[in-house]
Order: sequence, then structure tokens, then C-alpha cells
Amino acid sequence: MNCILTHTGKRFDLYEPDAGMIDPRDISHSLAHLCRFNGHTREFYSVAQHSCIVAELVPEEHKLAALLHDAAEAYLGDITRPLKQWMPDYRGFEDVIWMRVCERFDLALDLPASVHHADLIALATERRDLMPSDPAIWDCLIGIEPMVEIIRPWPAAEARLTYHQRLMDQLAIEHRRKAA
Repeated sequence: MNCILTHTGKRFDLYEPDAGMIDPRDISHSLAHLCRFNGHTREFYSVAQHSCIVAELVPEEHKLAALLHDAAEAYLGDITRPLKQWMPDYRGFEDVIWMRVCERFDLALDLPASVHHADLIALATERRDLMPSDPAIWDCLIGIEPMVEIIRPWPAAEARLTYHQRLMDQLAIEHRRKAA
């Protein structure tokens, strides 16, 4: 079986993903129920909320890419960064699904530098606010300052609604921008 059943009842083929099967409702629902850091946060903290934070940190023209930068995880799950580096096949699936997300939402394949930087700022803030204390240096965070604001994790229902509304608002903005 190559398919997963999505929240909206679609059979999404992981081996031959179809951009037309990618639904913002499925992304919103799934990311709101996926916990960052493989669930090792002090309390539940969703990928959807993480994506909203990243979107708050980028210029207006990159907000849609920021909201969707982890959209492939809605179909594949969130695998920890250290494990991903040892799984080239997984990264291949992630790349193909990302290509379909880009096709579906008319995004460039390469994420803007501002999204990568905002993702690291969010990570530094999440480490400070949500993870157990650990003196180890995370190489990817050298020179990255966390946000001033403290993260208050949202319950899954709030994360789903907030993420979905922001995504739909941004899609409407992008549609108007391209129509002008």
C-alpha cells in the first residue's frame, strides 16, 4: 500500500504524489497534531505553531513559503534532524512532496534565505522556551539569537484554526497579488 488516508478522506499516494491532492485543510490539521522535537518538549508544541512563528519573522512576500516550509511533514510526519541526515530515501520522498506543494501553491522550489533564517530563530527560541536545559552547543544555532517573546504553546485545536486562517489569508493575498 503506497497511500495514506488524509483528514479530508483523500488517499494520498506517497510514491506518486499528485499536487491536486494536496489540501490546505489536511496540512492544517496534520501540522497542528504533529509535535515538534519528536514530542520531547516540556509540553505539546505543534509544527503548525512553529510555522506561524516562522511566518511572523519573514517579509510579507515570503510568508506563504514560511507557512508551508514544513508542509511535507503533513504527509510524511516529522522526523528529527539527526535521523533525517542518515535517511537519504526519506529526504527523497520529502523533496518530491515539497515539489508537489510548490506546484500546488505556486511557490519557488528553493526557500528564500529569510525563511531559513527565521526557521533558525524559531529553533533557538523553541530550545530556550520548550526544551529541557542542556549545555550542549547546537552548531546550527551559533550566531542565532532567539526572539525576545516567550513561546506559549497552543493546544492542537487553536494551532489548527490559527494556522489554517493564516494560510488561507496568505493564499488570498498571493492570489490578489498575482491577479494585479
